[in-house]
Amino acid sequence: MPSSALAPIDRLRFLWERARGFDVRSVTDRARKTARIHGKKYPVVLVDMLWSAGVKRVGFNDYIEFDFAILNRAERATWVTSPLALELSKTFDDPAFVHHFHHKIEFNRLFDRFLGREWLDLEEAGADELREFAQRHPVVIGKMPVSKSGFGVSRYDTTTVTDWPAFHAELVAKGELLVEERITQHEALEAIAPGTANTTRVTTFVKDDGTVEIINMAQKFGRGNVSDQGAFGGFYTALHEDGRAMGMGYDIHGELYETHPDTGARIADFRLPMMEEVRALITEVALVVPQVRYVGWDIVATASGPVLVEGNWGAGVFENKPSATGIRRGHLPRYRAAMGI
Repeated sequence: MPSSALAPIDRLRFLWERARGFDVRSVTDRARKTARIHGKKYPVVLVDMLWSAGVKRVGFNDYIEFDFAILNRAERATWVTSPLALELSKTFDDPAFVHHFHHKIEFNRLFDRFLGREWLDLEEAGADELREFAQRHPVVIGKMPVSKSGFGVSRYDTTTVTDWPAFHAELVAKGELLVEERITQHEALEAIAPGTANTTRVTTFVKDDGTVEIINMAQKFGRGNVSDQGAFGGFYTALHEDGRAMGMGYDIHGELYETHPDTGARIADFRLPMMEEVRALITEVALVVPQVRYVGWDIVATASGPVLVEGNWGAGVFENKPSATGIRRGHLPRYRAAMGI
């Protein structure tokens, strides 16, 4: 990794941001919860959490989500944390090209052949075009072009719409200028978590020789809402390289899910369908903008093959949770091997 990514100024900047946004109540609540879950002493956990954030660049959410309280120093050193992931994005993603991933309509235009669904830009399409689109796809997804974490996304059943100019105006007023056909997911996903297009996060890196390496995968599961993100009640499980679940599911609050709450399906039994097709799709899409080398792609497996949902140049962290999987190592060795760091 270029030295700038790990330079002292970056560490000082991280510490400063931590100090400015320090929420005492939030941190102490996390420490108490962590101590309770793992049978540790609260003061010890609190001090360790603060030291880890300040010295080892471990986010407070990382600490609780990835069970750092039960890991030793060598084991912790194998985890990709949120601050480190951000550093890697800044290091390997050319800022002159990341705009392709910021705006969903621009993204759809560039990656259209991989989407596997129709979409409409309401800045260009009027009420009549929206009506014709909805006649082909009665359930549509409205999206704000710039949003994250599942916010700014709505699902509409248009079978009762009678005033199309008013519906068009409603979407525009909400800022949901992108309208998409609803994705029909693979039956293996629908059986576990119905009603949500459950996305698979596949994190890739374009190596120096131009080849693409998958360095991390995770499967997200929703609760019937329009999004499978944690803010909508969703959770995830890390996947092995062949698409098998590493173990139970877990969420951003550290909660475990042996089974899906709505269906009773056992999360550890999940295996991503069409893994070879997923690998082929991801290898191709990762080279569309090779200047953005480190990307977290969201795809959905369907009966006819995987389809692309979006790409995140700030790839984020979907790491292993030891208490859910029994595996006491993270993905950083795979990152290092691919990135040469």
